Amino acid sequence: MIKIIHEPNKNRVAAYDEKTCIGKCEYTVKDSIWQLIHTEVDPAYGGQGIARKLVAQVVQEARNRGVKIDPICSYAQKEFQRNPDYHDVDINFL
Repeated sequence: MIKIIHEPNKNRVAAYDEKTCIGKCEYTVKDSIWQLIHTEVDPAYGGQGIARKLVAQVVQEARNRGVKIDPICSYAQKEFQRNPDYHDVDINFL
């Protein structure tokens, strides 16, 4: 079972299969904005929607904390374009 966990001490949301990290969506914090800089999933787990779940969890964590997001990485940019529900946290829609 894949678990998606926010790890604020590492500035990321990570996906775990048991104890093995199989994916992550990393961000930096700049002026109280989370800049999504990298999303990656182990190719062995491709096609399962894990990257999408990682970005969705970052969005939820940002909402919970009242933080805005700047989707810099190309995958996050695509997800933000596909999901108008993310506009509330996207700095491009302020």
